Amino acid sequence: MSDQTADLARIKESARSISKIHKEFTQSANPADGLGVSVLGEKGLVDVFDDFGDNWRVHRERLADELEKLSKILTTASKAYEDIDHQLAEALRGTDSKKPGTGGGPK
Repeated sequence: MSDQTADLARIKESARSISKIHKEFTQSANPADGLGVSVLGEKGLVDVFDDFGDNWRVHRERLADELEKLSKILTTASKAYEDIDHQLAEALRGTDSKKPGTGGGPK
């Protein structure tokens, strides 16, 4: 018998959490948008923030893609663990019902 275990509750919660993070990454605007000279005080600083915003958009999109993939992997894993657990339980019930003295097989 294997001594490995899977914490299904933790896997499911991780999938939900990562899905929420993905949603925030895809719905949130660039933090540098709308910051002009009136807010930052200098055109050079505005340019730096604009550059940051462009880089942030590209990296945010890449990260959002990876977060979406990871969330799907975790969701699939938790479903697979549940399915396997159910199949094993059904197999054990079938084996128990065929044992003598358990009501399912010859006595």
